[in-house]
Amino acid sequence: MTEVTYIDHMGSDLSVVNAARVSFGKKREALGTVTVNDKTSVVLHDTDRKLIKYLAKHRHMSPFGHAFASFHIKAPVFVARQLVKHKFLRWNEISRRYVKTDPEFYYPDYYRQSSDDKKQGSGDRVSDTIANISIQNVTRHMAQCLIQYQNLLTDGVCEEQARMVLPQNTMTEWYWSGSLDAFADMCNLRCKPDTQAETRVVADAISREMRELFQISWEALKDG
Repeated sequence: MTEVTYIDHMGSDLSVVNAARVSFGKKREALGTVTVNDKTSVVLHDTDRKLIKYLAKHRHMSPFGHAFASFHIKAPVFVARQLVKHKFLRWNEISRRYVKTDPEFYYPDYYRQSSDDKKQGSGDRVSDTIANISIQNVTRHMAQCLIQYQNLLTDGVCEEQARMVLPQNTMTEWYWSGSLDAFADMCNLRCKPDTQAETRVVADAISREMRELFQISWEALKDG
């Protein structure tokens, strides 16, 4: 099961405002705060809300680099290898060189057909008959992979080589941290309908968390 867990954050929409206004030697205070789902965000003056929207619209991105968030992600390897490409987000991942516990495997809720009109992507669900056969075959294959992995370790093969028999649906986990603008760039790409569904689950969850933490900035960066 894919999991996205909020860890912590630094800064707020006000951080973006003051990072921009420092150019003119100015500083603003918030009107107050509001708490939603145990996450507190600031209430800004209308002029500051407009400033944030202006910055996002005209791609003045540096002020958005002064607010950060961190998440703990658990997802299959094939999802992680897509998301790690976003270079401006900091990434620290669990390593099978050091972890000796049995790996966990990802199984989709359902299987999708290949897309008829795209070189990549997917279409509707496969038939129940094909799905049942696929589930049986995949489950059997995963059991064999686990046996081979355990046998290699038992025979004294080092962890960093034994892991080579593990498949792409092995679950991995990582800490993912970055600035407002870096996460917005990732979500603007990975939340699109044509993104792989399993990857979109992670991006959508992060987007929901960021919207609660940085309501005005996220609306401007993600929706504006």
